[in-house]
Amino acid sequence: MQNTAHIIGAGISGLSAAVRLANAGYKVAVHEATHQAGGRCRSYFDGATNLTIDNGNHLLLSGNSHARAYARAIGTEAGLVGPETAQFPFVDIKTGQRWQIDLGNSRWPTWVLDEGRRVPDTGLTDYLKLAPLVWASEQTLVGKSIPTEGILYQRLVQPLLLAALNVDPPEGSAGLAGAIVRETLLAGGQACRPLIARDGLSAVLIEPAVKFLTERGHTVQLGHELRSFVSADGKVSALNFGGEDVVQLAAGDAIVMAVPPRAATSLLPGLTAPTEFRAIVNAHFRIEPPPGSPPILGVIGGVVEWLFAFPNRLSVTISNGDRLVDLQREELAQAIWNDVCKAGGVSGELPPWQIVRERRATFAATPAQNALRPGPVTVLKNLFLAGDWTATGLPATIEGSVRSGDRAADLVLAAKRP
Repeated sequence: MQNTAHIIGAGISGLSAAVRLANAGYKVAVHEATHQAGGRCRSYFDGATNLTIDNGNHLLLSGNSHARAYARAIGTEAGLVGPETAQFPFVDIKTGQRWQIDLGNSRWPTWVLDEGRRVPDTGLTDYLKLAPLVWASEQTLVGKSIPTEGILYQRLVQPLLLAALNVDPPEGSAGLAGAIVRETLLAGGQACRPLIARDGLSAVLIEPAVKFLTERGHTVQLGHELRSFVSADGKVSALNFGGEDVVQLAAGDAIVMAVPPRAATSLLPGLTAPTEFRAIVNAHFRIEPPPGSPPILGVIGGVVEWLFAFPNRLSVTISNGDRLVDLQREELAQAIWNDVCKAGGVSGELPPWQIVRERRATFAATPAQNALRPGPVTVLKNLFLAGDWTATGLPATIEGSVRSGDRAADLVLAAKRP
């Protein structure tokens, strides 16, 4: 008899678990409370710009093995595009200085030995001072582990860790920062090529997964919000979707709960989860990027942190954006546009634009909040957790999301074995 895996939540964590379990022979039923799949990793048509935009500008790296394997499983790895080698251009808009970090294509961080490839005005000893991050514990502060001042910090470490942790780096977990450094800068250029879903996150990572499942006879129900679990003998015995909509579970069925932390703690009382979150602000401008614009540009010295060039669009990401979420929208758009003009080599009046402000974009990657992240196993034997807010060993990233889904799926499979 074929067992059923019920996936609660159709974000990328839930979808990665669903695809993995479908390929392992389970019948899969995905239940999503909202009316779109993808969670925070999705695209939508925006009337203000008349473009399809992403709700967040998510960057993947070539070393994100789980995310790439997930894309490969749904047939869309080719939709993640980037340069042949790991090159990251930067600009300081206060001084006008531009430079490029070239990590090459090696398995080792040999780029730090080459003055022409590393951050200008830095020496090898500056990079060696980052070594404590590699073995730091998750309970230690970044600010207690490495120098948080100087040229290398300002021009590389601060932008990298701010984007990864979504908190001011000195207050972040050194262990989580160390995981990022180990898997990127320390792993050489082969692991650091930037990859962008040029045609949109939904087109590359979400819609193909839904199609993959439905074409194989599995179900993805949108607008199907789980209200409660019914349990007996230490296991979930039924799923209550409200009224008479109750799904009874067979003996070998399993559940992966891949919902945001607030929903998870409501459905499973007693579950610990992060309680503090940080905002991310994204801005999109309808304008053709100048010829030769890099796909991603690091911006120092302004409001903008990363500038992405897409067909017909320039997009911006600003992490740890709580200070910006309550600003008047037109004022914020103009301030960001001023930075875009300086950084991106464009000019003119404010073009059609959209601001996307996610107040609870990620959990705050501090030691205190990281300690609240639960593992994948719950008090109910057939219920497992997934989500970038669970204890993945990484900050809240797409790679962490997919790893959590893979891990939950693997635990479902392990529980089935004698």
